[in-house]
Amino acid sequence: MAKPNYQFEKRQRELEKKKKQEEKRQRDSAARNQPGGTAVDASPVATESDQAEATGTPGATVAGTG
Repeated sequence: MAKPNYQFEKRQRELEKKKKQEEKRQRDSAARNQPGGTAVDASPVATESDQAEATGTPGATVAGTG
């Protein structure tokens, strides 16, 4: 009996997930670019502290840390 190829299956799942994410990104982008559409701008302006937290800057303060 043949062994299952788990790496192949995992790679296929990853490719499928990446494809879905790309399709979603394109749909969202198209919705934002339509004039007069009902799409809400889902990209709020990031503050400097938000960017520091996202990038893990050492000087950034995080709530709950001493």
